[in-house]
Amino acid sequence: MMTGLDRRKFLQLAAMAAAGVVLPSCGSEETGTRYTNSDIAKLAQQRLDEGLRSGGGPFGPLRFNGYRGLAELPWFELDDNGQLHNVALDLPKAIDMHCHLGMSLLLAPDVDLQKPTGRVIHLLDCDATNPGCELDLDVYINRNFSEQAVDALWWGSAAQGLWGSRSASTQTIPNLLHEMDACGVERASIMPIAFDLPFGDDLTERWIEAIEIAGAQRRLIAGCSVHPQDPARFDKLRRYARAGARIIKFHPTMQRAYPDSDVMMELYNECERQGLIVFFHCGRAGIEPESTHRYAMPRHYEAALKTYPNLQFILGHSGARDVAEALPLAVRYDNVWLDTHGQGVSTLHDMLNQTGGERMLFGTDWPFYHLAASLAKLLIITEGQPDRRFALLRGNAQRLLSLSGASV
Repeated sequence: MMTGLDRRKFLQLAAMAAAGVVLPSCGSEETGTRYTNSDIAKLAQQRLDEGLRSGGGPFGPLRFNGYRGLAELPWFELDDNGQLHNVALDLPKAIDMHCHLGMSLLLAPDVDLQKPTGRVIHLLDCDATNPGCELDLDVYINRNFSEQAVDALWWGSAAQGLWGSRSASTQTIPNLLHEMDACGVERASIMPIAFDLPFGDDLTERWIEAIEIAGAQRRLIAGCSVHPQDPARFDKLRRYARAGARIIKFHPTMQRAYPDSDVMMELYNECERQGLIVFFHCGRAGIEPESTHRYAMPRHYEAALKTYPNLQFILGHSGARDVAEALPLAVRYDNVWLDTHGQGVSTLHDMLNQTGGERMLFGTDWPFYHLAASLAKLLIITEGQPDRRFALLRGNAQRLLSLSGASV
């Protein structure tokens, strides 16, 4: 009988095979300087510590029944259809710097990105049951989801590359705009990922075109991605910039590239020439294959931050579960911005105090999660601080986008 661990490994392999991902072999790097036994131990300790500390911070316990349960907070209500709405009219109109659309790759049929559907099926869907899963805002967000929910995520990833995904078919432009309107989000940055597949790996082109067809350029900021091993990477990067992309997404774990490798450093040079903002996935989320963890350690990003001081870098998820190593980078380098998605409220409160909030950005990682799950956290930590609330929800993103020449 397949154990939980065996099943998880099988699902990860199936999903990565569907995306054409070849797992790196386990070798000396596991205990070398690139990824050490100490790194492995720190992740295990982080998981233990956050559970013990949950609810013990300055805001007390913050646990709700699903995304819908956030209606218990003063800024949200449920409408007649049971959908969550932001009802606080005095909040700044937010700019979400971390979104995606529904993906289809390889053999999967294209997602109709222009089609409105019923309820969005988020990839990690805390409203899939009634009542929803327990949503604890004081832990890294992935901790809220059961092994079965993460298994469903991996099956969904396989479906996105093979036979088509039911959840991806709901992750469309009209549905995103509807959720943005419901949550008081004015604009969102849409970031594809390049996987280096033999075919069906053109998310950048499809998403830029879909935004134009929808006439949503004023709401959705087009991003792009190139794979570090693509022979045409520089030509594509320049073409995407000419097409209006202002942000480029690099995902070291999925693209299997150290962010300080020679090939990546060459790409940053061209990103700077094209006036692009670099958005990194940074740190270990804890649900990706362990064999990919080595690429995302925050120390591997520092060479890029230091070598290109005029290039603006966003550390996605603020380093995820490695936030303790990522936060000092943002303090040390003034070209580093922190995407706040995923972090718990106590951690976000500490980040706000250490940085003054000057380069913290609102991000949601939609459609993995409901927009309100991230919005609620920033509203909690900025209560009674209107200037910092404006900065985190909108002002910092406006300042960053103006540096790239994007309209704000």
